[in-house]
Amino acid sequence: MILYKIPSGPLDTNAILFGCAQTKKGAVVDPSPGSLETILEFAKETGLVIEKILLTHSHWDHFADAHALKKCTNAQLYVHSLDAKNLEQPGSDGIPLLIPIHPVAIDHLVEEGEKITVGDLVFDVIHTPGHSPGGVGYYSAEHKLLFSGDTLFQGSIGNLHLPTASPSHMWESLRKLARLPKETRVIPGHGSDTTLSDESWLARAEEIFSNA
Repeated sequence: MILYKIPSGPLDTNAILFGCAQTKKGAVVDPSPGSLETILEFAKETGLVIEKILLTHSHWDHFADAHALKKCTNAQLYVHSLDAKNLEQPGSDGIPLLIPIHPVAIDHLVEEGEKITVGDLVFDVIHTPGHSPGGVGYYSAEHKLLFSGDTLFQGSIGNLHLPTASPSHMWESLRKLARLPKETRVIPGHGSDTTLSDESWLARAEEIFSNA
């Protein structure tokens, strides 16, 4: 697998370019503000053809460059139905926009348990509501790799004080992630990578964060 992480934008949001080394088919997870140029440069260097844009959720800092990336690559955009409206009407989730955000057309609505293929790579969609209603993670069983969005960070979780957040859904989502193999590498929406074995508190997240 080819993999490149690009923290960018005012909130240092991780855009992730990955692809199949054999077929050179590629995808981008969460094209954050200011990530476009680097994404295109790395794709050119590695020979990746970007075919899909996979959103973990629809907060503006995770899709700010999606419209421009689609225009440059004709990639198909994937998001969960419960987060779709904010892509077509940025700011409709009640979160203030720190920069202008261009609406973006949706090509495919993902669902829990769906398999997304990128060349020979296969990722399972895991619905992880809590930080946002349509939050999802993308998990590769073969590579023991999870793109967790803003559900799980190194030592922490996504903000539960936003207009569309739901603490009760977050606790269940974290319990779901805790059932994945402990050696799973986690690349979150912000900050450093981690592993599930290093986040042994997951099953006790409600106890730890409910009053935070």
